[in-house]
Amino acid sequence: MIDKNFSFSVLKEDGLARVGKISTQRGEIDTPTFMTVGTQGTIKAAFIDDVIATGAQVILSNTYHLMIRPGVERISRIGGLHQFMNCPLPILTDSGGFQIMSLSKMVKIDFEQGAIFNSHIDGKKFILSPEESIRIQKKLNSDIVMVLDECPKLTNDKKIIHNSLKLSYSWARRSKNEFGNNPKKALFGIIQGGLYKDLRLESLEGLKKIDFDGYAIGGLAVGETQKQMFEILSNIVPKMPYKKPRYLMGVGTPSDILGAVKNGVDMFDCVIPTRSGRTGLAFTWEGRLNLRNAKYQKDDTPMCSYSNVRSINSYSKSYINHLINSNEILASMLITLNNIVFYQDLMKKIRTAIKNNAFDVFYNKYIDLI
Repeated sequence: MIDKNFSFSVLKEDGLARVGKISTQRGEIDTPTFMTVGTQGTIKAAFIDDVIATGAQVILSNTYHLMIRPGVERISRIGGLHQFMNCPLPILTDSGGFQIMSLSKMVKIDFEQGAIFNSHIDGKKFILSPEESIRIQKKLNSDIVMVLDECPKLTNDKKIIHNSLKLSYSWARRSKNEFGNNPKKALFGIIQGGLYKDLRLESLEGLKKIDFDGYAIGGLAVGETQKQMFEILSNIVPKMPYKKPRYLMGVGTPSDILGAVKNGVDMFDCVIPTRSGRTGLAFTWEGRLNLRNAKYQKDDTPMCSYSNVRSINSYSKSYINHLINSNEILASMLITLNNIVFYQDLMKKIRTAIKNNAFDVFYNKYIDLI
C-alpha cells in the first residue's frame, strides 16, 4: 500500500469525453473506467487474479449485503475487505441506497433514523442510518466511500422525487460529518432528481456546497429509456465539478457507456457483464452472442481471440455451447471472464481514442454494434 492521498486529474479531452487518472493509496485508476461488481465480496464465477489480469483497476462491493452477511465485524477483524477477499485493487463500496429501492418491500424510511431493513435472508431488523453506513464502510476499509441516499423508483410524480431529493441531501450532510477528514480516502456525493432537470441541478448545487471528493449520478438505469438517460447526462454532467471524478451508477451496456463518456462521465459499474456470463450471453467485438443458440454447435472459432487470460482464447464457441447445454459451471466462468475482458478492452480502447482525438470516430463505429 502506497502512502498517497486520494486525487484526480484530467489528462486529455476530446469534446466532452475525457481521460483522467484517479490516485489512491492502493494504486492508480485510469478513467474512463469500468468497475467490475463484487457485491458480496466476490465477483461471481471469477477469480480475483483473473479479474486483475484483464486490466481491471478497481472493483465495487456493497455495504448492505456485507452488513447482512457475513457481517462487518467478521471482515474488519482481519483488516478490511481487501484482506478478506484477497483483493489488492482499490475498492469502492456502495452505501446501501440502491437496496432501499430494490428491497423496498422490506424497508421503511425514517428521515432521522435512516433505512429500517428487514433482512432478505432471515427477516432480522437492521437500521442503516447515514452515519452507520459510513461507519460500516470505514470498517470495510474501502478506498472510495458513498454517501447513503434514497434511490427512488422511476415515477412521474415530481413531488415524490423532490421529497426524496431533500431526504438524500440531508443524509449527504450527515454522511460527510461522519466521514470527517481523511485525505487518503474519498467520499462521493450522489445526485438525485429523477428525470427532472431542475431537480437534478438543485441536488447538484446542494452537494457542491457540502463539497465531496467525487460526484455520482444516481437514480438512473431504473427503467428510463437510454434517450432519457442521455438527456439527463447532457444537462447535468457539464455542470459537475471539472476537477472531481464523475460516476454514473449502475450503468451499463456498452452503448450506455459510450454515450455517457461522450457526455463527460468518468466512472461506471454494472452487473451486466457478470450476470450475462451466467446466462450464456457473451459480449464481443462481433456483437453480443447467445452461446446457447444451436448455431454455435459447429462453430469452432474462439469466443475471445485477443486475450490469453486463463487461456480463454483456446476455448471454442462449440465447446462453450456444449458446457451450457450440459449445465457445467465452467460455462459461466468462461463467459463471465470473456465479458470482463471485453469491458476492460472497451474502456482501454475508449481511452486510446480520446487520447488520439478520435473518440467520435470510435463512437460512430461501435454505438450500434456492441
